[in-house]
Amino acid sequence: MPQITVDYSEQLAEGFDRRGFALGLHDAVVEIAAAKYEACKTQFRATGNTTVGRDEDGHAVVHVTIGLLAGRTDETKVRLTEAVLELLRKHVRPAEGLALHASAEVRDLDPSYRKFES
Repeated sequence: MPQITVDYSEQLAEGFDRRGFALGLHDAVVEIAAAKYEACKTQFRATGNTTVGRDEDGHAVVHVTIGLLAGRTDETKVRLTEAVLELLRKHVRPAEGLALHASAEVRDLDPSYRKFES
């Protein structure tokens, strides 16, 4: 915990400083949601096809999902999603002609969540 997934349109690959984003995001999660650095895990998944409305071209999407153990207030979750959007503004530079659609959500992990490390 936290489990962080970043889905992004592959057209953003060259203009997306993923490492810088992840490090900034981990700082924000520690500061805002009281997580520990060693618990922050971020996975990036590039998607090949993006359709927005009826358009297949000219758009790029980034969506960040953060799963936290239950117990954070709604205010904390909102502060964290706002921080995510600000970090995306700093670390994503879409190619000329691409409209960027960025979003984020913080959700509680299901009570069944378990993990192991080896």
